[in-house]
Amino acid sequence: MTDGPEPISADALRALHRELTELRVTRDAVAGTLREGEPTGDRADEADELQRADDVARIDRRIAEIEARIREAAVAGPPSTDAVGVGSTVTVRFSDGEEATFHLGELAEDLDEALITADSPLGRALLGCHAGETVTYDTPDGTTRTKLLSLGPRA
Repeated sequence: MTDGPEPISADALRALHRELTELRVTRDAVAGTLREGEPTGDRADEADELQRADDVARIDRRIAEIEARIREAAVAGPPSTDAVGVGSTVTVRFSDGEEATFHLGELAEDLDEALITADSPLGRALLGCHAGETVTYDTPDGTTRTKLLSLGPRA
């Protein structure tokens, strides 16, 4: 992506907030089962306790990642309409003449055929480009070229 804070689409921001809410509920449920200072019983109980503590730590890390990404998006502001970035809508023409419109996002949780992620080969190639530029990127069938016809914010 870029060196500065990355914008985020409204859909991706909603998805992050949903995930954050779900993680907090899960964390509270798992943390509520930990026995602080109480004897754990046999080795199986101790192993189970350690696993739940690891789960809480993993959930805490993901919560911190999401909170940081939400803060970064707030600093970045809305997606640019000048150069392709996360949250942009792009129309491209492939080498076979076919044209398609995509949304550039960072989360591919839904089966949205109009979504390309910023870390996909095409997404990486388009980041920072302007309308009229041609990009080259690798596909399973080899290297291909695509022309960026237009870009704008996600509708």
